[in-house]
Amino acid sequence: VSCERRGGMRFTLCGCSYYHQVLITNVGLDGEVVEVKVKGSKTGWIQMARNWGQNWQCSANLIGEPLSFEVTSGSGRRVTSYNVAPADWRFGQTFEGKQL
Repeated sequence: VSCERRGGMRFTLCGCSYYHQVLITNVGLDGEVVEVKVKGSKTGWIQMARNWGQNWQCSANLIGEPLSFEVTSGSGRRVTSYNVAPADWRFGQTFEGKQL
């Protein structure tokens, strides 16, 4: 079931230096989120694993890097939000993506 949203997808950052988790909200895609990737300025795209609900995690140290996210829905639609979080982001902050 499609749902409407206002504004961009939201990404809430959690974790520590060796563990990165993101809660994704305000999705509004045409189905459940089935895949998430994160990219820092010094990395390629890193596959994230579902922790629970819409919390996704990876074992990577991305502190000090601007972050981009690629979110895929169950129907295969892919939405990429580039440079969502600036290099000086902190755990606990929420950022709104501008989807392309």
